[in-house]
Amino acid sequence: MSLLKDKVALITGAGRGIGKAIAMRFASEGCDIAFTDIALNDVVMETEKELKAYGVRVKAYVSNAAVYDDAQQTVSAVLADFGHIDILVNNAGITRDGALKRMSEQDWDAVINVNLKSVFNFTKAIQPVMWRQGGGSVINMSSVVGVSGNADQCNYAASKAGIIGFTKSAAKEMGVRNIRHNAIAPGFIHTAMTDALPEQVRKAWENQIPLRRSGEPEDVANVALFLASDLSAYVTGQVIHCCGGMNC
Repeated sequence: MSLLKDKVALITGAGRGIGKAIAMRFASEGCDIAFTDIALNDVVMETEKELKAYGVRVKAYVSNAAVYDDAQQTVSAVLADFGHIDILVNNAGITRDGALKRMSEQDWDAVINVNLKSVFNFTKAIQPVMWRQGGGSVINMSSVVGVSGNADQCNYAASKAGIIGFTKSAAKEMGVRNIRHNAIAPGFIHTAMTDALPEQVRKAWENQIPLRRSGEPEDVANVALFLASDLSAYVTGQVIHCCGGMNC
């Protein structure tokens, strides 16, 4: 039996990477997929094509998750196209790494707006929808860096730590309507961003991980599937680490 049959998921920033892996995993379990990206380029359209191969309804939307009005308009458009939204995955994110002494206000604001404000934007937009439906699952993408911090990532760490506080607070507010809020804290995940690192840097990171390997986007997607499905019906306000033990 498909775990997400007849469900509709809205996933931000899902044209590639972890967001795409989550969308593919959900689609494989019968979930209809609405996903956003900053532009409908060839990569995003290819993702849409791959998702449709699962035989589910799929549509990509142009949306800047950091912009409040964009989030409102996107949720309205998804409702008009799909009729309901059962799952929200706040996945959109960027990095602008650098030492604090050299970090510009622009780099601070960009990361906070895309990573943290976007979670407020989309959760705020979807709250009345799930409230009327009497349930839903919101999954926020945090990071182990939001728990432990990391040099040269003060902006990123602050945004991801903020997501954790937001998640726990929203879970307490909305549990009365069976709306669950949880966060995932990925560790060192194999993506295009980590591929750009020198091999010796990647190896140094992997040697610090008890499982002695980087994670795959599919590892994070499997955790998201658990949180999206009824398997986690009594789980809310939690942060699940998907990091191979690097933060254990």
